[in-house]
Amino acid sequence: MQEVKYRYPKVLTIAGSDSGGAAGIQADLKTISAIGCYGMSVITALTAQNSTGVQGVLGIEPSFVTEQLKSIFSDLRPDAIKIGMVHSPELASAIATFLKDHSDIPIVFDPVMVATSGDRLIEKDTIAVIVRELFPLSTIITPNMDEAALLAQIPVNNTEDMYLAGKKIISMGSPHVIIKGGHLKQEQLTSILFDQNTCTKEFHQTRINTKNTNGSGCTFSSAIAAYLALGDSLYDAIEKAQLYISNAIESGKEVETGNGNGPLNHFFQPSALKKVII
Repeated sequence: MQEVKYRYPKVLTIAGSDSGGAAGIQADLKTISAIGCYGMSVITALTAQNSTGVQGVLGIEPSFVTEQLKSIFSDLRPDAIKIGMVHSPELASAIATFLKDHSDIPIVFDPVMVATSGDRLIEKDTIAVIVRELFPLSTIITPNMDEAALLAQIPVNNTEDMYLAGKKIISMGSPHVIIKGGHLKQEQLTSILFDQNTCTKEFHQTRINTKNTNGSGCTFSSAIAAYLALGDSLYDAIEKAQLYISNAIESGKEVETGNGNGPLNHFFQPSALKKVII
């Protein structure tokens, strides 16, 4: 028998498939691979999607999502889990029912509700089930400002609103919530991390002027999961994920991929990017 010298840290993404390749399962697997982990996927929905928007969504039966989960856990038990698009109450319940028996695995939940294009990706009655059943299982929730507004049921347009929303969302059951500030209308972008006591940290980034940010939320949450799988603390994982996503956006900002919002450069390397641009 061949000697085993190394085992990849394994990250499972439970999310929707983006046929355009920029977001969802596709962005997650690129991110997980780039950071050095082994990526696995449980697909919750198929989307007809490109850089200009979402043209259609086909949900996967909850029973088959459970079958995918059973298959993964019987052979490839993950070291960290990222959850993305969960579009129906039945699906949210099925995922929660399975994962409640695996509470030792860190879970990063990106409550995907609105696509970069503005298309809504979740049924209205799903939110209550997600909050009730999935939030308590999650190590951290990573909503953007639009998603935070839907969860907190208040407008979220600036950092003051983010603080108000964060205090409401942290009371919904997860030990940590980070509200991403990528939609702020200013040069310095601020994301705010909350725990059960108060705001614990602000993370700052300089805005990168580009339309190529499609899948940035998926990338951020899966990067946190990958760094957790590698053994980093939650704070370190967030800081590294922020650095990773900044580099991925910066190195892909001048690349044209499609007619709308392009993807990040998940495998950023200056030499490779130069070849792409030429």
